[in-house]
Amino acid sequence: MLKTKAYIGFLFAAFSAPCLATVYELTDPAQSVFGEDQRIETVYEDTLYDLARRYSLGSEELIRVNPDFDAWLPGAGKTVLIPGRRILPPGPREGIVVNIAEHRLYYYPKQQRHHPQQVITFPVSIGKMDWRTPIGETRVITKQKDPWWFPTESVRAEHAKDGDILPARVPPGPDNPLGDRALRLAAGNGTYLIHGTNNPIAVGLAVTHGCIRMYPEDINALFGMVPVGTKVRIINEPVKVAWVDGELLLEAHPPVDAQGQSYEPDMEKFSEMLRAAVGDATVGIHWDYAREVLQRADGVLATVALEVDLSGEPTEPTDSPPPTAPPAATE
Repeated sequence: MLKTKAYIGFLFAAFSAPCLATVYELTDPAQSVFGEDQRIETVYEDTLYDLARRYSLGSEELIRVNPDFDAWLPGAGKTVLIPGRRILPPGPREGIVVNIAEHRLYYYPKQQRHHPQQVITFPVSIGKMDWRTPIGETRVITKQKDPWWFPTESVRAEHAKDGDILPARVPPGPDNPLGDRALRLAAGNGTYLIHGTNNPIAVGLAVTHGCIRMYPEDINALFGMVPVGTKVRIINEPVKVAWVDGELLLEAHPPVDAQGQSYEPDMEKFSEMLRAAVGDATVGIHWDYAREVLQRADGVLATVALEVDLSGEPTEPTDSPPPTAPPAATE
């Protein structure tokens, strides 16, 4: 069996309730894995939507790893998996990074001298259908409190098809889908937003018109930390890998197409990505289990390969799934 090792090299501090968005200190510049999974016991009033917000997850992210539960009525005394162990997204660790496949935003504050680098992470919603969240690099050009919403003609036309006639502008307040804070980003000849929401239950879904939506308490926290001019990088990386203590960790999420929609994983493409990540290293890959992890695409980290010793033999047998496979939720 493959062997799992805990890798916790961080300190954390939580924001105020209801969301546990967390600041992680990366104690080693080479560190690429942070956080930890946990299991909690429900009380009778819990829903998976409430728990998702409480533990800084998108609703679908939590439902995906707890498929045997009713999202609205999981029941009291049930054990729910809270996925919190993550691999940092590839690329520079600066500014804001949004991985749309992961439905998650990472913010790297400017590193203070003689202090470890920090990363702060939040769940987000992204664009859907023909309302594409742009991929690439941009920056924060303005910050807005209590923004007005000016729906475009195309947005108004879409709503009108469903009998929902939108006004030309919507003032701040409970009917404004932008919430009470927004970061405006440059986008070619136009702009788009990272903003709050008046519909928190939808955070973690592909439901916006190209903008990036956050829980109200999350955008309030981010708004206070991010200066105008901050770099923003939007990526689409459904598969992340990291080497930790001789183990290859895999984190897989449902792939997202150019329109922001999730689709079935391409197993051949995944295999190519995994081979590229391994490179010339001599490893024992558990291919059947690796493909199972991608097919599941639930974001839970799993060990899928081990370095081998000088004799060319894997340090552990790889004929059965490693213990990082998440056990089924208990009823």
